[in-house]
Amino acid sequence: MHKTSIRFFEDIPVRAVWDEETSKWWFCATDIAEALTKSKNPRIYWAQLKRRNSQLITICKQLKLTANDGKRYLTDVVDEEGLNTIIAVIPGKKSLVFDKWLKGMGTSIDEKSKQKAYELFESGIINDIEVGTVKGLQQIHSYIFGGLYDFAGKIRGLNIAKGGFAFAPAMYLKENLALIEKMPEDSIEDIVKKYVEMNIAHPFMEGNGRATRIWLDLILKKNLHTCTNLSKINKREYLDAMRQSPVDSSHIFELIKNAQTPQIDDREIFMKGIDYSYYYEQSDVD
Repeated sequence: MHKTSIRFFEDIPVRAVWDEETSKWWFCATDIAEALTKSKNPRIYWAQLKRRNSQLITICKQLKLTANDGKRYLTDVVDEEGLNTIIAVIPGKKSLVFDKWLKGMGTSIDEKSKQKAYELFESGIINDIEVGTVKGLQQIHSYIFGGLYDFAGKIRGLNIAKGGFAFAPAMYLKENLALIEKMPEDSIEDIVKKYVEMNIAHPFMEGNGRATRIWLDLILKKNLHTCTNLSKINKREYLDAMRQSPVDSSHIFELIKNAQTPQIDDREIFMKGIDYSYYYEQSDVD
């Protein structure tokens, strides 16, 4: 069993893998080079950089990472010390921003809640969550945001809006949630409609999308024996489709439908799904 993670720097995925032997995270050198340079051919760029700087060869080790074709290959990776060496070798305006971004990842609320989302799977607690109910969604939200927000797992009592769109009024929220809970789950069409309605309701003050995407997958697993491979859904397409969904849910339906996989118990599918789910919530960096 291997632990992997994907962190996104200005929309560029930086893959990482946990090494049991050294007990630390190792980061993909090619991804780091791409993030720092925006190179269109990062593999070639990294190979040339290693030839010109022999010290880069000594700081690397090779561990298996999943590539775009879904297969795992031995890949050049570096630890945090090696990361600092690469940053020094590739000077530029992005270097300080990248260094600050990576070092801040472990202390942010998002990163802490992401680690707790990972733990849902690792601990097996995810198997005890009620599927398709409001209580189940509260259980998910409470677990991943517990200790980070004082409202973790609590249905909001205030009105909220985002991007000019007002979510369900707090006055009628409990009644709306009761109706959503009773919606059918017999087909992927039914399940996506239920997901869209829950998103419109937005029952929590913060963290709705991250909790509801896990809730959605539990419904899909129970009823259709599939789950969503979020890495197949482009961030901007997903966000545009969700913005359209209150009046037209056809786009988000197609995106979710085409990203289904029968690998419902695959650890990497779940972990990668969490990575992408949190990526959807990241603000674009100028």
